[in-house]
Amino acid sequence: MAARNIAPDTPELRERWGGWTFTDANREKADWHIKKYPEGRQKSAVMPLLDLAQRQVGAETNTQGWLPLPVVEYVAAYLDMPVIRVLEVATFYTMYNLVPVGKFHVQVCGTTPCMLRGSDEILEACAERGMEKGHISDDGLWTLTEVECMGNCATAPMVQINDDNYEDLTAERFNAVLDALAAGEDPKAGTQEPGRHTSEPSGGPTTLKEMVDANHDYRSEW
Repeated sequence: MAARNIAPDTPELRERWGGWTFTDANREKADWHIKKYPEGRQKSAVMPLLDLAQRQVGAETNTQGWLPLPVVEYVAAYLDMPVIRVLEVATFYTMYNLVPVGKFHVQVCGTTPCMLRGSDEILEACAERGMEKGHISDDGLWTLTEVECMGNCATAPMVQINDDNYEDLTAERFNAVLDALAAGEDPKAGTQEPGRHTSEPSGGPTTLKEMVDANHDYRSEW
């Protein structure tokens, strides 16, 4: 599972991130998010602002991004919130990375449906590429995390990499996705099963077949 400990507050961390601020573009986005909420409720924007901050750090470090403590403090000051309240959010939701990660954050689901459908093979493929849970690979490309159910049980096994899900994986299909990412390409997200579009039954629908191409009224047939 993902570790939820924050990176140590060291002089080196302060030197690197102590003066961090939003870019002009992200400041505009942050203010746009804040304006969504009624007067007195602006602190509700903490989640999108943390996401903006993480993405900006990612752009600055050529990684998926993470939240150094000074960056969390900046978001807290931006929203006039106690730092601990922002940390409570950042440590609760695993979408926020609390320690540095690689360019691609590979989150492998190991819950029962994915395990029964071969997630162990996916983890073995990760190990063969030098990935180790909770660490950045030597080439800086990968960080591996094993996570709980992400809601793609019908297309198990699945992996989330940065913002995209890759489903119906085998070790071969998974390696093809990783090879494409490493080469700077943009592999197709979603199911990797040939001929499958989303989460319809593998091999095609077995009921309501008339609904595939058009809206069909079945009521007269009931």
